[in-house]
Amino acid sequence: MATTGGKNSSGAGDPARTLELLWRDSAAAPAARRGPRQGLTVDAVVDAALALADGGGLDALTMRAVAQRLGVTPMTLYTYVPGKSELLDLMLDAVFLRMDRPPFGPEQPWRDRVTSVADANRALHLRHPWLVDLRIVRAPLGPGVMAKYEYELAAFEGLGLDDVARDSALTFVLGSVQAGARAELDARAVERESAMSDGEWWAAHEPLLARVFDGARFPLASRVGEAAAVAYDGLYDAEHAYAFALARVLDGLAALGTP
Repeated sequence: MATTGGKNSSGAGDPARTLELLWRDSAAAPAARRGPRQGLTVDAVVDAALALADGGGLDALTMRAVAQRLGVTPMTLYTYVPGKSELLDLMLDAVFLRMDRPPFGPEQPWRDRVTSVADANRALHLRHPWLVDLRIVRAPLGPGVMAKYEYELAAFEGLGLDDVARDSALTFVLGSVQAGARAELDARAVERESAMSDGEWWAAHEPLLARVFDGARFPLASRVGEAAAVAYDGLYDAEHAYAFALARVLDGLAALGTP
């Protein structure tokens, strides 16, 4: 699948240069001795970039901002990482590499294993919100990406899928988790920006809605919307949405698999 590239896309940098950095090719990676500050490393650059992105999103991530955080000039930074595109790949691989990967038990049901994978990826997106804004089409083939892929494929052992279906099943699970994480992060942002919880917003606007909304004209919307609002104490419940979607995903995979 092709990618259009862009400033917030994976795989948009120089492939050879990125692979050298991902695998820390000592013969080709920028050496600290070539910069005026001897203690700086590629890992330190990645950590500084992660701190910026975690705190302010991808818009806060610039090579100048990373350099300032490290106390070096932008030109010095470029001797370690050639640009933002390569840095994004390094960041992505780093957060994947640092994910917890507890071993799957031999008797553990596949639904429990896949649930663990989904839970871990949801936690990853909520811990690093910028991930939902990063277009990951051509994922960097670094040690973090490969370790994550190897581990997560094993979660489907015993389901009876061939190799292509197993890859597609993993893509399906991760896509569902990412969509849910984006919705949850959007809801958090709205609550933060409005300084109101869903319940508070609903209580404030319900009198106005009652005056303009014709329940007889929209009977299903009226009945179901009210039931959901009462159940969620607002407009949306991230935990319920995640659990519901994951259960449906697992049910679909069960139907796809063979006994």
